[in-house]
Amino acid sequence: MDVSMTLWVLTIVGLAALIAVDFFIGRKPHDVSMKEAGIWTVVWIALAGLFGLGLLLFSGGQPAGEFFAGFITEKSLSVDNLFVFVLIMAKFSVPTQYQQRVLLVGVLIALVLRAIFIAAGAAILASFAWVFYIFGAFLIYTAWKLIQEARADDEDEEFEENRLLKAVERRFGVADRYHGTKLWIQQNGKRVMTPMLVVMLAIGTTDVLFALDSIPAIFGLTQDPYIVFTANAFALMGLRQLYFLIGGLLRKLVHLSYGLSVILGFIGVKLVLHALHESGVHVPEISIPVSLGVICAVLVVTTITSLMASRKQAAEETRETGGVQKAEGSEGSEKDSIDV
Repeated sequence: MDVSMTLWVLTIVGLAALIAVDFFIGRKPHDVSMKEAGIWTVVWIALAGLFGLGLLLFSGGQPAGEFFAGFITEKSLSVDNLFVFVLIMAKFSVPTQYQQRVLLVGVLIALVLRAIFIAAGAAILASFAWVFYIFGAFLIYTAWKLIQEARADDEDEEFEENRLLKAVERRFGVADRYHGTKLWIQQNGKRVMTPMLVVMLAIGTTDVLFALDSIPAIFGLTQDPYIVFTANAFALMGLRQLYFLIGGLLRKLVHLSYGLSVILGFIGVKLVLHALHESGVHVPEISIPVSLGVICAVLVVTTITSLMASRKQAAEETRETGGVQKAEGSEGSEKDSIDV
């Protein structure tokens, strides 16, 4: 897809305007209701859909298909990342009325860092086709690792600060409490960071680790930097509202990691096949319609099986709780009869 510098500038300006609107709406700290989160989640998904339709009308089916496949994949990986965001919020005891501001700035940091990753990735792939082998192998390894982590089922997982974040905290110091939405304060004659800034940096820098699998994944669907960037941007920019909308449902998506492992493994195989094809080996390549169909099918099946498993688990817990209460009631009745 041939993208002019003018289109790049207009796209970035348009995304910046959307971010400004989002910031203006959430400028006043408050608890986000399910209604507010639901409305804005629909708005962001609708904007992504309109952008994809625009690509279909002006650039054809191939770029549009690549965008939708990339957007759905990045959105799915972002949902899995929300588990870590929940851990970060708990780790830093972020007040509920400040969480939307934290997510907004954290996601903005992530968007800038991903833009750098995308530019570097596009330059590397344009110069060295063999990098596709590395990306493909890495995604297959990541898929296997996701399955291992899902099978471990560690419920006591906690967020651990990375080395960069710890170094920044040591260098500047951190206040002992939140000071509204302030990022810096004067404490004992020294300018120090507030916990608000620390948690923003935690979310933004942690997303860099997520980009290590999401960026290769979308490059496995398209090598067009414009589509890679816009798909990532739309997937990230609605993440704040999605956090509040499905926060209570995250624990019910018990099979999400398995579904994502299948998707990453599938894209990894697609990358390896593409690399072989680029090397002159006659192997079949997986088309975008097939990729989009597989990704959607896996997510639908994963969601259905997750909700069924969660419902079954809840029913079993209810039966066990009822059995314990019944047994305690019987013991109490027996004791009363003996006392009489």
